[in-house]
Amino acid sequence: MQKSAMINNEIIRKRLAKRYAKERRFRLYGVASITISIAFLLTLLVNISLNGLPAFQQTYINLEVNLDEDILGVTSSSNDKEFLQGNYSKAIKSSLKTLFPNVKGRKNNKALKQLVSSSATYQIRDFVMDNPNMIGTTQSFWFLAKDDIDVFIKGGIDRSLPETDRRIKDLQLIWIDQLLFDQRLEKRFNFTFFTQSDSREPEQAGIKGAVVGSLLVMLVTMLLSFPIGVLAAVYLEEFAPQNNKWVDMIEININNLAAVPSIVFGLLGLAVFIGLFGVPRSVPLVGGLVLTLMTLPTIIITTRAALKAVPYSIREAALALGASRVQMAFHHVVPAAMPGILTGTIIGMAQALGETAPLLMIGMVAFVANVPQGIADPSTVLPVQIYLWSDSPERAFIERTYAAIMVLIGFLVMMNFIAVIMRRIFEKKF
Repeated sequence: MQKSAMINNEIIRKRLAKRYAKERRFRLYGVASITISIAFLLTLLVNISLNGLPAFQQTYINLEVNLDEDILGVTSSSNDKEFLQGNYSKAIKSSLKTLFPNVKGRKNNKALKQLVSSSATYQIRDFVMDNPNMIGTTQSFWFLAKDDIDVFIKGGIDRSLPETDRRIKDLQLIWIDQLLFDQRLEKRFNFTFFTQSDSREPEQAGIKGAVVGSLLVMLVTMLLSFPIGVLAAVYLEEFAPQNNKWVDMIEININNLAAVPSIVFGLLGLAVFIGLFGVPRSVPLVGGLVLTLMTLPTIIITTRAALKAVPYSIREAALALGASRVQMAFHHVVPAAMPGILTGTIIGMAQALGETAPLLMIGMVAFVANVPQGIADPSTVLPVQIYLWSDSPERAFIERTYAAIMVLIGFLVMMNFIAVIMRRIFEKKF
């Protein structure tokens, strides 16, 4: 008997040792999985940051521009129409020729002109229109450098490569070295990236129009999806008859819609909102309507889950005190479930903020240079702007693509931060 008991104890000990070993391996696998996930996430964030941070700086070139009447073709007494027709590019050419007088030939003069962005002419025009009394004087201006010059200054172009393998010519390298020696070339914070809309010229391109468009689209989506989604979830959870085939069909379709590819909602918006109702293409209104359709299933499902998590005793207590079912639902159950409802809503909105495919179908992929003033003005959104820039051949657009991704990630982090704060506020109340 004693020997049998010892054998049994040994078997139990070995089984426990195997069980504990399995638990240790499981924990090790869990830690390894988390570590690998964090490593991949950090690699992604570091890669985006390294490629995007240069876009937050911009190269400027200092030129002394002679605002001579004969060069500009305007006088201090000219009217606005004449000012708009002034020959400001000639003033810039004259300034560059003064710095580099030995440049000869049409090809070399063209390369010289390409040191400075085309926005320089508009900068001088605006200055002259605001200060007509300065005509006839020489003024110092800091102009945006052309995108290739900017990329070179940031180290994106290797000057040791043969001239045929880089976008900057040997003469331009000599001119850049001279500008650096004369302290006429420097890097500054790129305010243009935040204050301007899209442009064909990389050095002039910004995200203001896309950010405003995204905010307008999110506003329309929020105003439509939140009340409709919450009310639909409250009805299905608190008022809809149980074991009803129509209710069951609605619930099945809601669950199915949550798994439908987003581009299908774009096709639906193209056919219904644009084709049937005639809503203009490429406007925040139709974008918000499409994203509302896409977001509604997520909000309804998460809201129903939050309502189910509310203890049934709260419902019974409200009804016992004489509250109607509507009062019970909206005065007691919904406020108690609000932390979960807000979390689901923010998740749905964050998903909508990063969507591109459905918006491509309704025309929001168009090039829009103006900042939208309302939900009926043509606009683009930040994810689509990122898509457009990533497809551009210019090297300077690559860093702006990563910078726009950083801004988009910042928006998502901010939305989640707001969700956490609001969740804590409602948890303290209830």
